[in-house]
Amino acid sequence: MLLALITFAAETATEEEASHAAFYIAAGVLALWAVLVSALGIKRGDDFPNGAGTSKAIIAITGVLVVLACATSILTA
Repeated sequence: MLLALITFAAETATEEEASHAAFYIAAGVLALWAVLVSALGIKRGDDFPNGAGTSKAIIAITGVLVVLACATSILTA
């Protein structure tokens, strides 16, 4: 009886665990974006970003990626 209970508990715990793949993908994309923006900033220096539109686009993309990474972290916890 005890062995059956332990086996059932192990199977239930395995089934209820959420996959963390969505978080890993979202966090990876955010990290790649950060490296890309940093590299562009280092390469272009004071000329990056070169306009208000570009600056707003970079901020918007970064914000969306951060919210996505945070949301997937909460949902897959």
